[in-house]
Amino acid sequence: MRFPLVAAGLATALTLAACSGPTAGPAFVPAAAPTAVPSTTPAASPSPSAAASPSAAATHHVFPVLGKSSYGRTHHDYQATDVMAPCGATVVAVTDGVVLEISPVDLYDPKTDDGALRGGKSVSLLGDDGVRYYGSHFSAIDGKIRAGVRVKAGQPLGKVGRTGLASACHLHFGMSPECASTGDWWIRRGVIWPWRYLDAWRKGAVKSPVTEIDTWERKNGCSTKPPKGA
Repeated sequence: MRFPLVAAGLATALTLAACSGPTAGPAFVPAAAPTAVPSTTPAASPSPSAAASPSAAATHHVFPVLGKSSYGRTHHDYQATDVMAPCGATVVAVTDGVVLEISPVDLYDPKTDDGALRGGKSVSLLGDDGVRYYGSHFSAIDGKIRAGVRVKAGQPLGKVGRTGLASACHLHFGMSPECASTGDWWIRRGVIWPWRYLDAWRKGAVKSPVTEIDTWERKNGCSTKPPKGA
């Protein structure tokens, strides 16, 4: 598990991955001026001048969706959680961290069903605890959110929607190691079950996924290609 520091000039493009079908993350375009043509720009290397990451025990987490919502304990194909909520509900950062990728334009086409685009509009961020948090199917992403921006727990990221491969309004929520930071949508979409952490955060309780994420990474490593059928 890596614990990167905040970049002084991180690049602009980031993504979060999908739910209803094998979740994926879209090709990335700059948040400031989205176009119909996807492009990917990794965030810059962490700067030594950035503030030190707090310990996992000290990291504060909040529930990712404001207002009424529901979720289950299972998910198709891989470990993630679909948080069902009305379209337009506010999605917030679950912890302090730095935005890694956003996908501000929905480029998903059911005719080609590209796994990397099934998440529609999405955001991923690297928490100060070293865990990568990903959300997708946004209807809109907040104008202040772009790759390299530092966010605080509870800060708005965007609005719940059903972009990408989604038949109902919801937030696809996944947790994973940082691994490649950007582009590795098959990992970013989620590798451990989030529900037990969501249960705790909704109650205002302290529960960190760091140990479980660390264990997963030691066991599985960070693959450089999506699994067959992803």
